[in-house]
Amino acid sequence: MMRTRKEGTRNTGFEASGFAPSFFSTLHIFVLLIIPFSLCSVSPAHDYHVSVTQMQYNSGSKTFELSIRVFTDDLERALGIANGNKRIIIKNGDANDALVSAYIIKNLSLSDTQKKISEARYVGKEQEQDATWIYLEIPFRLPIKGHKLQNSILTEIFDDQVNMTNITTPAGKKTYMYKKGQLVHVL
Repeated sequence: MMRTRKEGTRNTGFEASGFAPSFFSTLHIFVLLIIPFSLCSVSPAHDYHVSVTQMQYNSGSKTFELSIRVFTDDLERALGIANGNKRIIIKNGDANDALVSAYIIKNLSLSDTQKKISEARYVGKEQEQDATWIYLEIPFRLPIKGHKLQNSILTEIFDDQVNMTNITTPAGKKTYMYKKGQLVHVL
């Protein structure tokens, strides 16, 4: 017995085999179950909270050039809280430079023996994978001995936040660790 199709319907080729109903219902169930779960974990959380700051002295321009690496989701959370719990998304080319600049300059400072803070200049940021790089310059004349560096980035958000800072000058390289209870070091 030969099946005939109804007038005005398309023959996809699946109807004759009886494959269409079970295949498409299985595909439908797969899509309904798998896709929502895959969207839940677009940016996986991390178990540690660390930033790394590189401070390199440029004797030609008499500045410290800073590169700060933070987890993007942590920075977004801190900026959101600092700005009335708004949802902040960090991407390359976004309009968040003013927010990032204000937050970083508030939480990272270099002061002299008279407690005068050196004015930092925000250069920009780059977002890559799960991290954001933030760039600053601080005009500075050596020697650095006796100056104080404060690095409290993200410590108001995470109790276990550690900010590692590597400082390179003509005299050598030193590394300092900043965390709650130790947010300032005398250099």
